Amino acid sequence: MTIIKMSDLKLKNKRVLLREDLNVPLKNGEPTSDLRIRAALPTIKAAMQAGAKVMILSHLGRPEEGSSDPQFSLAPVAAVLSKLLKKEVPLIPNWINGFDMGDHNVVLLENVRLIPGEKENKAELAKKMASLCDVFVMDAFATAHRAEVSTCGIIEYAPIACAGPLLISELEALRNIMHNPKHPVVAIVGGSKVSTKLGLLESLSHKVDTLIIGGGIANTFIAAQGYTVGRSLYEPDLIDVAEQLTLNAQQRGAEIPIPTDVIVAEKLSEDAESSARLVSQVDDNEKIYDLGPDTIKKYVGIIKKAKTILWNGPVGAFEIEQFGEGTEAIAQAIAESKGFSVAGGGDTLAAIEKYHIADKIDYISTGGGAFLSYLEGKPLPAIDALEHHVSKHEKVT
Repeated sequence: MTIIKMSDLKLKNKRVLLREDLNVPLKNGEPTSDLRIRAALPTIKAAMQAGAKVMILSHLGRPEEGSSDPQFSLAPVAAVLSKLLKKEVPLIPNWINGFDMGDHNVVLLENVRLIPGEKENKAELAKKMASLCDVFVMDAFATAHRAEVSTCGIIEYAPIACAGPLLISELEALRNIMHNPKHPVVAIVGGSKVSTKLGLLESLSHKVDTLIIGGGIANTFIAAQGYTVGRSLYEPDLIDVAEQLTLNAQQRGAEIPIPTDVIVAEKLSEDAESSARLVSQVDDNEKIYDLGPDTIKKYVGIIKKAKTILWNGPVGAFEIEQFGEGTEAIAQAIAESKGFSVAGGGDTLAAIEKYHIADKIDYISTGGGAFLSYLEGKPLPAIDALEHHVSKHEKVT
């Protein structure tokens, strides 16, 4: 991978258009988590300290293009940025046709997804956006899998396009996991359905030494072993796939261990009565909501021996205490591991926050869909565009 890095460029007096992912969750108009904003701070500060005029670009939610719905305004993000940077960060509305930054050296541009043509990656909009800057910095790995104007199209027309530090660190962490890991490599994948993570499971079944599965995904693998899973969520039409994935791993000396015991209840609620069951003893009216104690002990032992760990998804309904022991135990085992660890995915981030282990994970990805796409081996349009820009720029210079 050859791309220009922001750190390689002289940015003094340059107009820098910086694409970040500031798509934070909001409740009553206030961010409930500033994790993504804080993740972008080092890049923003580095550009400011280099003497650039910084224009921050982001999306928020999925508004209808051309609308002016205030619930999709980045105003709450501007307020948080101002607080974290300890200086005013004005929000610029209607910026696509040009604007004046005045005496400010950093501004936030209103939600890019409000502009018609953004999602369709329209060339005319890309040219307009590129005309606003001397340097375009793509730093939003979480959107790198989307071929949109602000993530991909603008790179074609920007005078200089480069990758920001956050994007670079994400790519390096994932490359270490997928292409040059230290063995044994252990991946933990949770989630409700095999179908939603089939590409990831197929990719990992050919790469890791142990693939630990949890949640509804594990139920399908349990059923593939001939066990009854009661009323649990599982996908009977993907039992053959579960069997093939297990065989793929076995043929190369790897393992996809199946839970030997589980935590069951008749309903998912705070007042549900939960019980531990062997997988061979799940009743017809019961649902599986977590790993059992013996399985947890086995999985923790596997994680302790790992030198490389990838975590994507909780292994149970951890939001409810009696179904959270599996996820908490795995989270703590990863935190205590001496191996290199990478974690990503929305529910995974929630578990990391709940169990207060963020400072003990080597790299936490905020990439979401891009994180999964990379792990599945899918192309990332933004990265491809940055690589193409290098060859184009070299020809010009």
